[in-house]
Amino acid sequence: MKKTVLIICALLILAAIIATVWFGLRRNGKPDYINIKVERGDLKITVATTGTVKPQNRVEIKPPISGRIEEILIDEGAVVRKGQILGFLSSTDRAALLDAALSKGTAELERWKQLYKPMPIVAPVDGNIIARNVEPGQTVTANEKMLVMADRLIVQAQVDETDIGRIKRGQPAELTLDAYPANTITGVVDQIAYEALIVNNVTMYMVDILPNHVPPFMRSGMTANIQVITAVTNNVLILPTGAVQTEGKKTSVRQSNPDNAAKPVRTKVDTGLSDGKKIEIISGLKEGDSVLTVSTRMPAAKSTASNPFSPIRARGR
Repeated sequence: MKKTVLIICALLILAAIIATVWFGLRRNGKPDYINIKVERGDLKITVATTGTVKPQNRVEIKPPISGRIEEILIDEGAVVRKGQILGFLSSTDRAALLDAALSKGTAELERWKQLYKPMPIVAPVDGNIIARNVEPGQTVTANEKMLVMADRLIVQAQVDETDIGRIKRGQPAELTLDAYPANTITGVVDQIAYEALIVNNVTMYMVDILPNHVPPFMRSGMTANIQVITAVTNNVLILPTGAVQTEGKKTSVRQSNPDNAAKPVRTKVDTGLSDGKKIEIISGLKEGDSVLTVSTRMPAAKSTASNPFSPIRARGR
């Protein structure tokens, strides 16, 4: 019951606000207008989405045989080249032989170390070490991941099917990481999935964004906010979208009527790109022209209004 009362109260307050604004705008049947100027500016049309930083190709390095880790030469984050030695592994037989030799003294141990070399662990591709799961002296089996490599980090984004038609390979993109919101990273659309995924009953397509430069703070698993730039236009005439009225396929703006200020005239315009807030004016107006748009300011309270319950009364009463 309390929840129902709260909902009803909220709806009544919302209705009162809407009514106040509506009647303020339409009092006496005459909306309030304000003048705005046609200006020059830039428009950037984007598709906004979110994604996750992932390795484009994730390579797990497992030992070819069971044995003991003798040495690891790199740490997480290291940049390595294909064929580079990352560490050394002793087979189970070599580890047992060295342990037996150690009991006979260091000279015997060194002799067997020279005679029976450890197996090198080699990087299979160029890339970064993103995980190191072993330490020297640790025993491993052939199924354990010793190291994990990534050839390069990308951002994998989920794009709604309603927007996927606007995404093309090679389009520029801007992204920020939740962990580093002040740093903008540029990139390009690299791949667009052919097969859809259903995420929370919404059809999504996976889109790979390839950063132009991977900053050192970028890590696999980070969340990214992405703006894919689908169109850009520079130094064009623009107006707020609210100043342009559309009726069917015709678009127009209101302008002051020198003969009757209460009845603005309609001027036909041709429009171009819009980012939802501003719209491009292709023809019909020139820079500096004034157009009218409905004011959204709240109506001013009447100075003669008084509260009968207020202890302070207007003069003369």
